[in-house]
Amino acid sequence: MPSDVSKKRDHRQYLRSGVAGGFAACVAKTVVAPLDRVKILFQASNPDFQKYAGTWTGAYRAGKEIYGQTGIRGLFQGHSITLLRIFPYGGVKYMTYDSIHDTLMPTRESETNLRRFLAGSASGLISVSFTYPLDLIRVRMAFKTRRSSPELQASRTVSLANAVREIYREGAHSKPPSVPTVGQSRIFSRFPLLSFYRGFSVTMLGIIPYAGTNFLAWGYLRATFLPPKSEQKKPTPIADLVIGAISGASGQTVSYPLEVIRRRMQVGGLTQPDRWIGFGETVRRIWATSGWRGFYVGLSIGYLKIVPMTATSFAVWQWAKRLLDV
Repeated sequence: MPSDVSKKRDHRQYLRSGVAGGFAACVAKTVVAPLDRVKILFQASNPDFQKYAGTWTGAYRAGKEIYGQTGIRGLFQGHSITLLRIFPYGGVKYMTYDSIHDTLMPTRESETNLRRFLAGSASGLISVSFTYPLDLIRVRMAFKTRRSSPELQASRTVSLANAVREIYREGAHSKPPSVPTVGQSRIFSRFPLLSFYRGFSVTMLGIIPYAGTNFLAWGYLRATFLPPKSEQKKPTPIADLVIGAISGASGQTVSYPLEVIRRRMQVGGLTQPDRWIGFGETVRRIWATSGWRGFYVGLSIGYLKIVPMTATSFAVWQWAKRLLDV
């Protein structure tokens, strides 16, 4: 009987950690939503905003133009679907991390950087697998601009339903790459829902270094500067913010080229709706157009976004866990 009670208590603790993580992710995404919109436009090479990319003032000027065209709604375009995606994403990620962390590292002595990295990577992979279609829809909504989108010219906002229908139609009418793998053409023609997974493979590759480095830095810095047995150095919101910011910057630096490739693949249906643009072709196009710098376009605004977002996410997660007695 005692063991059953203990398991139930542990189960509730993980669920509470997931709720805290989902709430933290929503708060963090809301804080940086305007920067996220601009970064997507830069990464995906939106023709209306490429003139602003590559400069420190570009993000401000792009945001100013968006605000002038569509008001505050334009800066938060696609944010509603972001919140629908980010709560389960954050909840699954943090809940899974706690669970895997306790499994791989049941004691303080068993904590290693490799295990921290593996726990973070696994939690990122699982959470992305659950929520990827919502991320693709959000990117598509954020990518559209007034000059490039007829429906946006006639409306103040991009419709979620229109975005879903557009992606589905692309899958139904798209053609595979010129040199498909065995059975690829048949899969694309039979399953148009696969269009909701444009860029999924590169996302899975990118989340491994991003989430792994994120949680590795988080665990290492907390263990180093906030040791659990220290009475003088206890976790505080400020400490959580600083450590979260460093963790976010580390993960962003390691994984950014893969994020650029993913964004280009996600909007590929808008630039060439008649065919499926694969990983290799996307990489070649970026290199031919901009060289190695093309894989880091928008990195400065990426830091402006990811550092406060990750700092807020980790800090609110820890605050909510304390509030929920996790």
